[in-house]
Amino acid sequence: MSSGTDLPGATVWLTGLPSAGKTTIARAVADRLTATGRRAEVLDGDEIREFLSAGLGFSREDRDTNVRRIGFVAELLASNGVIALVPVIAPYADSRKAVRARHDAEGTAYLEVHVATPVEVCSERDVKGLYARQAAGELSGLTGVDDPYEAPTDPELRIGTHGRTVAESADAVYALLTERGLA
Repeated sequence: MSSGTDLPGATVWLTGLPSAGKTTIARAVADRLTATGRRAEVLDGDEIREFLSAGLGFSREDRDTNVRRIGFVAELLASNGVIALVPVIAPYADSRKAVRARHDAEGTAYLEVHVATPVEVCSERDVKGLYARQAAGELSGLTGVDDPYEAPTDPELRIGTHGRTVAESADAVYALLTERGLA
């Protein structure tokens, strides 16, 4: 088994609806990677919005700016040997395509993982209370409900989290990394 220090970095972008399980899976994969000696960082969308993208709203332009900023940081980490796990909705295909293009231009591995949880399941989980607030008329622009989510057409991996455990979902991401020589 490799110590992890001689392997290249990569960005693993986990996209999906709010409460799909993106961050939970990312943290489980990060724990597994660090247990094997790999450097891994989770770039959580909520934390990034607070510290790197404060002041941005949820317009299409602001969402695009946010995704591109996160993509820049992820590529920077990945180009320095870190597995950057990015559990960020990134609702627009063109924004994700731009992040992939930046990685390609820099020669940095980029893997898109679609956490394909149905909106009905996400609204039942409702980790942050967003679906309840939207249903009560207190929130508008909720991705996948009254704001668009453009699901990836050709991700490296698609995970349906409803009907599988967090460990099974994390195993699938880890297997992808291993298959690509990144874990």
